[in-house]
Amino acid sequence: KKPDCGPPSRVCQEATDRLYVSSPERSDRKKELLRDDGPDLQDFISGELSEKSKWAEYKGTLKRQKGERLRLPPWLKTEIPIGKNYNRLKNTLRDLNLHTVCEEARCPNIGECWGGGEYATATATIMLMGDTCTRGCRFCSVKTARQPPPLDPDEPYNTAKAIAAWGLDYVVLTSVDRDDIADGGAEHFAKTVTNLKERNPQILVECLTPDFRGDLTAVEKIALSGLDVYAHNVETVRELQRHVRDPRANFDQSLSVLKHAKKVKPTVLTKTSIMLGLGETDQQIINTMTGLREAEVDCLTLGQYMQPTKRHLKVEEYVTPERFAHWEKVGSDMGFTYTASGPLVRSSYKAGEFFLKNLLKKRKAEAAE
Repeated sequence: KKPDCGPPSRVCQEATDRLYVSSPERSDRKKELLRDDGPDLQDFISGELSEKSKWAEYKGTLKRQKGERLRLPPWLKTEIPIGKNYNRLKNTLRDLNLHTVCEEARCPNIGECWGGGEYATATATIMLMGDTCTRGCRFCSVKTARQPPPLDPDEPYNTAKAIAAWGLDYVVLTSVDRDDIADGGAEHFAKTVTNLKERNPQILVECLTPDFRGDLTAVEKIALSGLDVYAHNVETVRELQRHVRDPRANFDQSLSVLKHAKKVKPTVLTKTSIMLGLGETDQQIINTMTGLREAEVDCLTLGQYMQPTKRHLKVEEYVTPERFAHWEKVGSDMGFTYTASGPLVRSSYKAGEFFLKNLLKKRKAEAAE
């Protein structure tokens, strides 16, 4: 559900501040981060963008050998566009005490998503129920605790208020796992969706949920709340589940969540995400994608796993852009409504743009038949 996550809201501000540090200082800071805590948002900000035409000529090591640490390849180095919309969203979040995965996960696409891209579709991913998770997945650095602070009863209202102020076309609501709450926070999710739709019936809402320990009643509550997309991430191939995720999560349990959402609301789009670069094989990826299609999952995103700190799983391989393009074609051929596949693609990366562009394309094709 959550990619590679870090400390709370200070992450983005610190990363933004570092954009204006002189080159020598920035270089020293980058080395320090690599030595101490692993790749940080700053690792993606490395001066001039590498020429895409030269990516195929990259001779660096892409697969990790024992005891090694892989260097960041050129396609994972990108500039972060920071503009008025980015600052407006960030200030609104702070005023309302809301968290976003965009910040928590040190996402390299934050400026692009918050600022709106080529299609002017600004997308933000709000993290409900606080910033402390009850699980400890080996790929994620969100802080954990057996008993996180209680839920904020005003959060559903405040979230709707913030999104109405932004005028977003598409919003993703996600959360930490809250195994300490009877329904896992499902009611909290549902209230937030209801508040959003009451304020703006036109806004597209995606809920990226936990697995609720397999509680399908909780899944149903959210699936019937009025959302447009029900998302839950399987995170990795079946064979690496125990290695990557918390022992309380597993592939079949995640599949049951996605299946049940579709069962109780057949018109809802279901969506999941897979991280590549954890040591999975091509056949394992194909088998996983096949299982997802058999479960009638509509949308799939594939992105590069990035190690959040030195305490977390190391990157086993940097997958090339060409290989990601291959998996996008495989997904399309398998019948996914859309497959977003690329090194910097994250579960909620420019979700509105991907969703709207691809769904409209599909509807036009169906109308022409």
